[in-house]
Amino acid sequence: MKTPKPISPFRLSSLLRSEKDPTLAFNIFKNPNPDLKPPGKPFRYSPLSYDLIITKLGRARMFDEMEQVLHQLKNDARLAPEEIIFCNAMKFYGRACLHERARQLFEEMPEYRCQRTVKSVNSLLNALLLSEKFDEMKQVFFGMEKYARPDACTYNILIRACCLSGCLDDASNLFDEMQRKGVKPNAVTFGTLIQGLCMEMKVKEAFKLKADMVRLHGLCPSPCTYSMMIKGLCRIGELSLAIRLKEEMVGNKMKVDSSTYSTLISGLFNVGRQDKALGIFEEMALNECKPGTVTYNAMINGFCKVKDFEAAYRVLEDMAKKQCKPDVISYNILIGGLCKEGKWSEANDLFEDMPRQGCKPDVVSYRLLFDGLCGGLQFKEAAFIMDEMIFKGYVPHCASIHKFVSGLCQKADMKLLLMVLNSLAKANAIDQDAWLMVISKVCQEDKLSISSEILDALML
Repeated sequence: MKTPKPISPFRLSSLLRSEKDPTLAFNIFKNPNPDLKPPGKPFRYSPLSYDLIITKLGRARMFDEMEQVLHQLKNDARLAPEEIIFCNAMKFYGRACLHERARQLFEEMPEYRCQRTVKSVNSLLNALLLSEKFDEMKQVFFGMEKYARPDACTYNILIRACCLSGCLDDASNLFDEMQRKGVKPNAVTFGTLIQGLCMEMKVKEAFKLKADMVRLHGLCPSPCTYSMMIKGLCRIGELSLAIRLKEEMVGNKMKVDSSTYSTLISGLFNVGRQDKALGIFEEMALNECKPGTVTYNAMINGFCKVKDFEAAYRVLEDMAKKQCKPDVISYNILIGGLCKEGKWSEANDLFEDMPRQGCKPDVVSYRLLFDGLCGGLQFKEAAFIMDEMIFKGYVPHCASIHKFVSGLCQKADMKLLLMVLNSLAKANAIDQDAWLMVISKVCQEDKLSISSEILDALML
């Protein structure tokens, strides 16, 4: 029988690159030549093979297997692995919020015969940032002079941490420090600071920083920076400025995305400028920006706010025509709007039509309709919806149950009340206050036979 040709290190790299299943790739890596008899010399893994398998296992979050490979790499004295391998591994740890493993790997890098530079420091800082370990980030930063000098990426990560934790003064101090140390801020630096200012509603400061970015540093804001500023302006009702920024983006030949358009549409509806909102929606097509579900939902929500339900229905129909399937949020917005205006029959029809349109009602759909029916004193319909909710494993809000039970008590519909109490008791969805309300009402009516049935339900 012909002896199979052994797999070479180069061939192993090719196999690892093409193998989609990380488990199979790991098994190939562990035993590249399973059929080779008698066993030859130990397999000489290439640095590329280690890099490929660590990347594949890290993306699949197979960290125990990844650490087996790292341990093997540590003991493979022939190799001095490149820093990028450890940067990638720390990146995967960071995404999984395994900051302790990232820090341990960083500390052990010299044992792998690999020198730590600013790249691995930045990878560790980013892993800590994703786990929101801001105090540990400070420790790493203060001690990094042993390995390297901080660069713009280092400061960008630290500034982002300060912005996320609401420490804008610290972010500003870091910005000043990097310039004092001769580290030139880049577009990401300014974008991160502007985003932090917008999150704290400090739009004037954000505009000043944007002006300095262009005038003093010769940098152009990114579409993401513009988008954050537009969202911040919409939150404080400065729609004219937001539209002006959008026009500036178009003038700079930047692509305005659907998220930015959706923000503008929602903001315009909030201040009663639905005609302008419609204009913005129509502009999307002119700028070759296809509206997504979020944009359509912003339109539906806007029309519901101004009580133009016919227009909201038209948007829902238009979504289907434009091959943008309405989601459960689309229906919930409309159901909530109809219920708020006392249009319970229309809300119920829309609710029942959802499954036929390929969209299953969720717990929010049921609760919106149930609350609307209770608010309109449609207790029989509300009881039917409540039973369906319980069957599907949902329950109304506690406050809604109180309102429902109180309404049934006031209406003195004891037969329906008993049915509702039994359903709620079986689902363990009624609290002591609701029971006391019912008992008090029954005692006032002096209906002892009903009292015993309520007691039976309470015993459940």
